[in-house]
Amino acid sequence: MTLRRSRPLVVVAGLVVAGIVMLSWTQTWFTVHLRAGSAVVTSVTADGSKTVPQYTALAIASLALFLAMTIAGRGVRVVLAVIELLLGVAVVVTGVSALRDPVAAARGAIGEVAGVSDLGGVRRVVSSVDVTGWPAVGIVGGVLAVLLGVVVLFVQRAWPGPSRKYGAATAGAAADARAVAVQRDAITDWDDLSAGTDPTDADAESSASGERARTEASAHGEHARSATVDAVGLEHGDRPTTPEQNEEHREQH
Repeated sequence: MTLRRSRPLVVVAGLVVAGIVMLSWTQTWFTVHLRAGSAVVTSVTADGSKTVPQYTALAIASLALFLAMTIAGRGVRVVLAVIELLLGVAVVVTGVSALRDPVAAARGAIGEVAGVSDLGGVRRVVSSVDVTGWPAVGIVGGVLAVLLGVVVLFVQRAWPGPSRKYGAATAGAAADARAVAVQRDAITDWDDLSAGTDPTDADAESSASGERARTEASAHGEHARSATVDAVGLEHGDRPTTPEQNEEHREQH
């Protein structure tokens, strides 16, 4: 696969990496064993939602980022790649911090069952902590996100622009519209000026055109009504009104 066609693969990889981080967030990170008599339970499980609540926001942001990358232009893709790199760094730093101090990371879960809130009191009721493999999975997801951001920075240069064809079609349509708009004649401009309308004003031009159309329609309607009245009058023996018609009428009688 050439670099030009690598975008679908990169986008899928980004979605998979974001899914790994989200999956790690839903799993148990630590099992904290409490001292006897410090709480009604002897152990507390702390999952990623309690120890690294930031993971959900970071994973969702990464998902949205790669979806946006499917339609983004070159400049926007560079910005998105840098953001993805920073998101990966945030995932790694958050995961490593939780792994270095599990008691502090699980402080909220421990405090709920032990009835203490300060970190010193939480440490006093903890006897030991068992660490699962999910923190490592989350950290690996962050490392992959960093690497993927670096990859996108380089390979996105070969990706085609998504809106080039649409932009050309839009530009062509705009040019045609401008060409049609400037096709005027001197008679129309003179009529607009006589009516007190600026022929260079598009809104006024539209209004004047509508007024001309209404005037012409009214004139045609008046002419038709006059012809109808004349025909009806002649049919019922009405006297002619012009001198020539009067002379013909007298000769007939």
